[in-house]
Amino acid sequence: MSETAITGQVLSPDGWPVPDAIATVTDAAGRQVARISVDSDGALIVPGLRPGGHIVIVSSAGRRPLARTVMVHEGRTTELGLLELPSADGLAMPQPGVWAFDPAHSAVQATALHLGISKVKGWFRGFEGSVVVADPPENSSVEVTIDTASIATHNEQRDEHLRSADFLDVERFPTITFKSDTIERTGADRWAMTGPFTMRDITRTVRLDVVYLGTSQDPWGGVRAGFAATAQLDRDDFAMIWNRSPAIGIAVFGRTLKIDIDIQAVLRQ
Repeated sequence: MSETAITGQVLSPDGWPVPDAIATVTDAAGRQVARISVDSDGALIVPGLRPGGHIVIVSSAGRRPLARTVMVHEGRTTELGLLELPSADGLAMPQPGVWAFDPAHSAVQATALHLGISKVKGWFRGFEGSVVVADPPENSSVEVTIDTASIATHNEQRDEHLRSADFLDVERFPTITFKSDTIERTGADRWAMTGPFTMRDITRTVRLDVVYLGTSQDPWGGVRAGFAATAQLDRDDFAMIWNRSPAIGIAVFGRTLKIDIDIQAVLRQ
């Protein structure tokens, strides 16, 4: 009977590897058949398994364990995909108060599909914002202001086009703003945030999916909190309709913009 294997990748909620995670594997009879450490990239490989039903328990100090029931087959590798281990204290929210964005340790990124085959990424280098944490957390709020002229994609010709009236029109509309109206818990450390998003003087209600990453003391005596948020925008909703190349007759940029926001915020004393 051929041996087989189980593979996967162990990550934190914000996508970082968890290199100290341990995978314990039991067979259908409840016997432990493997105990494996993941590598520095969070990759999990459990070789030497025989076909049949197994339970995989992935654990790491300070994080909630994850269990998966899998069926492995003779001569094949069973892919578990991404295995996410949230913090064990994910339910603990930051201290109530005003948390100001630290732009030096934060990022606002927009991604669009180019010619339907690859992604073009841009970053807004100028932005500011704050998180007002309340008790209860559902009464918290977020405000963000982005400098549209600060867009950068590592290509000056493209950057100038994005600043033009075809896209951001920075001379007429120097800022993008968002202010949350509602915040709803969707998981132990996950939240859905909705509110008015204004770009090119057009306002639409936008949902951001937020992961709270925890808090930490900094070397200067302050307290910092980490958040990661994602959203999707339809650029046609904001009158950014430039889209086609007459020479080739196909869409140059996709309509959907994926927004990724990584924030480190400092508690104001």
